[in-house]
Amino acid sequence: MNAGSDATRRGGFVRGLALGLLAGLLVAVAITAVASLLEEEPTASEQALELIEANYFRDVDPGDLEGASVRGMVGELRRRYDDRFSHYFGPKAVQELDDATSGEFSGVGLTVTEVKRGLRVADVIPDAPAEEAGIERGDVVVRVDGQSIAGEPADVAAAKIKGPPGTEVELRVIPVTGGAPRDLSVSRADVRVPAVDGELVRAGPGKGGPRVAYVRFATFSEGAHGELRETIERLYREGAEGLLLDLRGNGGGLLNEAVLSAGAFVEDGVVVSTEARASGQQDFQAQGEAIEAKPTVVLINRDTASAAEILAAALDDYGLATLVGTRTYGKNTVQEKLSLPSGGALNLTIGEYVTSEGTSLAGDGLRPAVEARDDPATRPDEGREAGLAELESLLEGG
Repeated sequence: MNAGSDATRRGGFVRGLALGLLAGLLVAVAITAVASLLEEEPTASEQALELIEANYFRDVDPGDLEGASVRGMVGELRRRYDDRFSHYFGPKAVQELDDATSGEFSGVGLTVTEVKRGLRVADVIPDAPAEEAGIERGDVVVRVDGQSIAGEPADVAAAKIKGPPGTEVELRVIPVTGGAPRDLSVSRADVRVPAVDGELVRAGPGKGGPRVAYVRFATFSEGAHGELRETIERLYREGAEGLLLDLRGNGGGLLNEAVLSAGAFVEDGVVVSTEARASGQQDFQAQGEAIEAKPTVVLINRDTASAAEILAAALDDYGLATLVGTRTYGKNTVQEKLSLPSGGALNLTIGEYVTSEGTSLAGDGLRPAVEARDDPATRPDEGREAGLAELESLLEGG
């Protein structure tokens, strides 16, 4: 009886031990399988980077290779979707981009827009090195330090012009007036782009017209909406009966600044709507209290783009201003700066926008109610004169 029980117990123990070992083995196999599933297979780019680092006949900087890989991906997006505005910035260029949107940077004092040949000068900042070098509005910069910038995104090409104060940059410039290209050596300096500048002027062709506010709005940098509101309100207090808002050469900037700037005029309602694959549709409403409504004319031209088009379109859609000048640039996409762990960033097109009336500006841009073109070769500003004449007509009720 005892011997049989002992044998039975030994058999049970052996069977239990075997089952326990088997269960442990199965658990170990399961854990190994799960671990292998959790280990992600290296991408082709990661594999190529590893092989190049290990086997290339020169020492290479992994950061440079990673940047080139990202540029390749962005380049494919640009080609496949005809996207002129997405691009990659290295760490140094990221700082230059941040400086540009803050309104302060080290450069030669130009605002520019992208054209096929390079950068067209939208405006020259007074007393900056570019003005001293004789560069004029409408000139086209085609080479920087001996390298062609044809076909490059405006931000990338403009970053090449920027650099430490006191250093020289070589520019090849095609004059707006025609003639042979000029090679200029221009010294860089710390430059402050004034977002807003305003003065009291007389409307109409003579000196006896009503006093109006002439406000030049150059860029939608941080805080620009506040400068715009303060300048207009100051000139209204000084007796301005109307407003000539000059958006010529304004290539845009920050979307939120465009919305906030529109809030200085639009009492309530949608300023602009965006449609993005990641976040869906978003309506941006006018914010804040609108300033006193007075007859307003907005000057536009082919270098009025992006955020400046949003503001001009809002004033036009709500019947708050008359557009005078030439057709605008026609940009309808929204970009967002997405930081990378390497210190670089993607300036990536994330969506498209339409005006408050649901109109896309892609390609066609905004068309003015009154056509007026300034000739840079002449001393008078024909566009401004046409705007003042239209404003005088509005004030007279014509």
